[in-house]
Amino acid sequence: MTSMRERMLAGEPYRADDPEITADLDRAARLTERFNRSSADDPDGRLAALRELLGTLGEDAWIRPPLHCDYGWQVHLGARSFVNFNAVLLDVARITIGVDVQIGPNVQLLTATHPVEPEPRRAGWEAARPITIGDNVWLGGGVIVLAGVTVGENTVVGAGAVVTRDLPPNVVAVGNPARVIRTLE
Repeated sequence: MTSMRERMLAGEPYRADDPEITADLDRAARLTERFNRSSADDPDGRLAALRELLGTLGEDAWIRPPLHCDYGWQVHLGARSFVNFNAVLLDVARITIGVDVQIGPNVQLLTATHPVEPEPRRAGWEAARPITIGDNVWLGGGVIVLAGVTVGENTVVGAGAVVTRDLPPNVVAVGNPARVIRTLE
């Protein structure tokens, strides 16, 4: 028999009320609180909290508080990437953010999914699919990226867009749902 945490990590339906999952959520809550309350006069303390929270924090990468996440250790932020204020990183599945990525304020990366059918949803079942953001991507303010989406390298996603499916490399996409309006050379 597999644990609920193992099911979650395998992308299978699971229930989040499992004690092992709850312990991971509590750990992330303490670390994000420490990061979010840290003083601008203590950049080393902020950096230490991020390093402890995240799965990977690349060289010269930075996140501006406040940050909100489920687990933290499922977030992998590449070198020289920047995440602006009020990011929501629901990392029930892995979130991979490449190198030299720029993420605007109020961006949401949402790996969690829930059953469409009412009974399993009422019973507390959920699942997740990973999100991958390629190198040198720019996500404008308020962008929402949904579960299972990959955004290709060098792509720009305009402010407020909702990315419901994969975007190829080297394009500009806008709208809800996001659609490609231009190819970049």
